[in-house]
Order: sequence, then structure tokens, then C-alpha cells
Amino acid sequence: MLHPRIFGDKMSRFDYVISIGGAAGQGIATPGNILARLFARQGIHMYAYNAYQSIIRGGHSFLTVRCSEQQVRTHGDVIDLLICLNQDTMDRHLEHMREGTSVIYNSNSINPGEPVDGVQLCPMDVGELAGKGANKLMQNTVAIAVACQLLGIEFSALEDVINFQFSGKNEVMVADNVRVAKAAYDHSAATFQPASQQMPTGGDPLAVWRGNEAFAMAAAGAGVKFYCAYPMSPSTGILHWMAENARELDIMVRQVEDEISVICMAIGAAHAGCRSMCATSGGGFALMTEAIGEAGMMEVPVVVVDVQRAGPSTGVPTKTEQGDLWQALGASQGDFPKLILAPSSPLDGFQTIPEVFNLADKYQLPAIILSDLLISDETSTIDPNLLDMHPTIDRGELITEAGEEAGSYERYKFTESGISPRALPGIPGYEHVVSSDEHMPSGILISDEFTHPHKRRAMMEKRQRKMDGLLAELPPPAIIGDSDAEVTLVGWGSTADVIQESIEQLAAVGVVVNHLHFKWMVPFHADEATELLSSCKRTIIVENNYTGLFHRYLRSETGFTVDGHIRKYDGEPFKPHHITAAVQDQLAGGEAISVPYEEIIV
Repeated sequence: MLHPRIFGDKMSRFDYVISIGGAAGQGIATPGNILARLFARQGIHMYAYNAYQSIIRGGHSFLTVRCSEQQVRTHGDVIDLLICLNQDTMDRHLEHMREGTSVIYNSNSINPGEPVDGVQLCPMDVGELAGKGANKLMQNTVAIAVACQLLGIEFSALEDVINFQFSGKNEVMVADNVRVAKAAYDHSAATFQPASQQMPTGGDPLAVWRGNEAFAMAAAGAGVKFYCAYPMSPSTGILHWMAENARELDIMVRQVEDEISVICMAIGAAHAGCRSMCATSGGGFALMTEAIGEAGMMEVPVVVVDVQRAGPSTGVPTKTEQGDLWQALGASQGDFPKLILAPSSPLDGFQTIPEVFNLADKYQLPAIILSDLLISDETSTIDPNLLDMHPTIDRGELITEAGEEAGSYERYKFTESGISPRALPGIPGYEHVVSSDEHMPSGILISDEFTHPHKRRAMMEKRQRKMDGLLAELPPPAIIGDSDAEVTLVGWGSTADVIQESIEQLAAVGVVVNHLHFKWMVPFHADEATELLSSCKRTIIVENNYTGLFHRYLRSETGFTVDGHIRKYDGEPFKPHHITAAVQDQLAGGEAISVPYEEIIV
């Protein structure tokens, strides 16, 4: 059984979790989309996590949709309603249901097991409700209709969403789905007990997006005009959104033959003055790293998104992990300036990406954004009022027409800031050499003269001076919560929200915990981090990897060693109670490294 609700006032407010299980190919995405739109239209917040396999047919998929009056940023600890689309789902997950929960299933094809007392079984005769010869996917419509009725959602709201969901289909299909949904809804009302929580009337309607869509939208708003990629899960959603909206937004989008070509095309576009971006996962990023060094040497601003999967090698394409940090830190050989960050959520990514492009342009360097499957594949609601679709665009010292330096232009001019004026190719009087070799301020290769150690030193120092200015522009980390907390949880990237929810749970049982989270990896606020960490009574770091990659980096930059670790590396993300239980265990004298047990087997 999953962990019970132990957190504060959540028993007194609407907070409900629906899980849908079935085989790949059974259309799990459709009921998930219907639920997402239902909740969003009612102003109810929603967060969905889909645990699935990297096969088209077969295997087990398990979609968890959590909805609440208040914003939710994890899929939670419990299941309130289980929808079984096949026998495998019933066999795997019935044991996770507790008193007060419900299980919906097709009685024509699924046999229930023995639930614990207080679990309501909701068998639905799909054959009778849908009619002989009905599409097998009608059981999905039946299940969603029953779920809506149990939650007290008006049928008219469901009907509207069904009409929208199937609007591209023929009228007969739409009418059939509405008819079957109504029959199931009425049967449920006459037969089953309503859920203990009834969905309230929410506020204004919310928008629904996926993490990859948020990243793509942010890039478009930031002025990206060239995007290229080789499809690689879980980054492919960015390519899909870009391709779908390319014509309307005047963005050139290219699906390229491999990741080496991808990064080279992106660098070429950036060199020509076009804001460009590409995205991949760990294996693809490995192929890109040599060219990222080329961008560093040429001082070309290009943005690369690495959506981390469970690795190494091909790894587990449809599972999550924070495993690529050191690959990003060591991207390419040699020593050169770069910007690396790990947003904590789709919204954080959306709000930060325009800034990343501005910084990459200003400091003329490659930028690496570390996302992961958990962030990029999530579906969630968002308040549209939080989205600035027209962010400030700052191209830095970009020369677009002839001026005073014509005829004497030095592309890599020595400056106090390390930032040299960047002229677009082809401007008369601003001709210059750009190469992957070390060079003089003019761009002429050092090796064409002789490898002069003083000139080499001066150019290295020029480039590295940019990092001082860049660091000064980045906000330092800060502790969130009670400054006198018993424990400080340290995290980076996608662990932010689950840590925050676990802090709420710990507060409910009398343990005061605060939170120190890191987003900006390179350059790193070492002095500020050291001061903050040194002020903490007890530190525990939370990471979605095996060896504590961020802790190793933190220690290398600060010399600080934390008191405890919570690590997860099974491909599934943390649940709040995983962290809550681990903190309590370590405070009670347990092992300094906690590895939570994953209850949901997918």
C-alpha cells in the first residue's frame, strides 16, 4: 500500500489522484487528455506523470493524474481512484488501494482480486453499455464517465470535452462516445457511492501544457529562428512543437540525420546571427560535445537542451534520471567558458530560457540546459497570466551594419570584460577569420605565425574574464523556509517541488526543514553556497542518481560535505513520502545514504 496522507490540511481540501493503467496501444493518453481538459476548464490544478515503456504495443503503462484546488507539482503519494484497462493493471495495483478508494474496470474482460475492506469495486459491463461490436477503446470513455460521476462533475462538462477531444473525427464517432459516456454516467449514479472528495468549483480556467512544449514556447518567445534535432526521447516533444508551429512563427525547423550534424547546423546558424537551439538526450549530447567546444573557441552563442533519460548508453529511454551533470560539466575537451543550468519545472524553464539566450548572446558562449524526463514529459496546468510571451531580447554587442571599426575590426579584441564586439558575417569592412583553432584578436590562427605562449595566455584570459561578469548577473542560491530549521534539504533541477512537498509533510509531524536549491551550475556561486551551507544545522542532499553527482560537484567547488544523502536511481521519480521517511530515518540514527523503495512497478 502507498503511504497515507500525512500532510497538514490536505485532508480538508480537494486533492485527488486518479491512476489509469493499461498496455501501450490501449489509448491511455486519451482519457488522460480528457481529464486534464476537464480539470483545467473548471479552474482545478492538475499534474500528470506517465510511467511507460519504450515499446509501441504491449508492456505496462501507468498514468497518474493528480488534481487539487491548489497548485500541485508532484503526482503525490496515494491513489484515490484506479482505472484498470486490462487485467495486468488490476493484478499489479489493486494492492495499493485503501479504504475509501474506488476501482473502475471492464467486467467483460477483467476479474477483480480481493481488495482490502472499504475499497469500492466499480464493474462496468462495457459490452452492454456500448453495444455489440463497439470499438474496444469505448471502455476508456466508459471509465472516464464513471470517474466524472464519482467526483461530482456535471455530465455537460464531460460532454463538452468529448466533443472537443474528438472534433477531428466524424460526427457518428463523436455521437457514439457521448451516448456511451451518458449511459455509463447514469449507471454509475444509480449504482456506486460517490467519492469522499467531490470536485469543487474552481477559479478561472487554466491552460494545459507539457514540459517540452514550455521549453519550445519559451525559445520561440526569445526569438529563436532556427531549430534542429534528431528525434531522441524524451526530448522529441520540443521538435514536435517547433515543427507544428514553424510556419506561423517563421522558424526554420530541420530534422537532421544525426546529433553531430545537429549541433554543427545550430552553431552555423548562430554564427550567421540567427538565434538557434537544439535538443537531445544523453546519448545524443555525447555526440555533440566536440562541437560545443568549437562554439566555445569561436565564441558563438548557441543553446543546447539535454533532456536526461536513465543511462548510460541507450539506457532506459522512457525513464528519468539526473545522470548527465558531469557530462555537461566536461562537455568537450579543453577549458572554455560556458553556461550550464538546470530548471526546476516547466514554468521555471519557460521564465528562464529567454534570459539564457540573452546571456549566451551577451557573453558569446554556448549554454547547456539540463532538463529530464520528469520535467519535459509532465502534463500540468498553468495560469496563463504567469506567462510573458514577449520577453526582453538583448543580442549583446552584435554588429549588424558598418560603423567606426570598419577596416580595423578585431573579432576577438582584448577587452576588460572579455566580451568582444561580434560582427555578423558579410558586413563590409568587418571581414574576419573564424576557426576552431586558437587565434589572435584578429582571428588569424596563432599556428599560422608560431604558437606564441604569451598570445595564447592572453586569449585564454580574455575568454575566461567573461565568467566573472556572467556570475555577477546570476542570482545566488537562497535558503527557502525557516532559517533555524533542524534539517536543510539540498537539491538541484527537478527535485525542487517534491522536496517542497516533503517539507510540508515533515512540518505536519513536527520536523522543521528548509530547502537550499541550485539552478545555476556553471558558473557556480561557490562563496555564497559555502556560507549558506555552513550556517545549516544538518544537511541532506536529494538526487535522482546513484553516485551523488551534484554532491561531488558541490564538494569540488566548496569543500563542503553534507551529512546525509537521499538517492533514487530506479528510473522513477521521488514521491514526497520517500523523502519524508528518509529524513525521519536519518534523524533517528539510520544510514546516512537512503535509497527509497519504489512501490509502483511499471
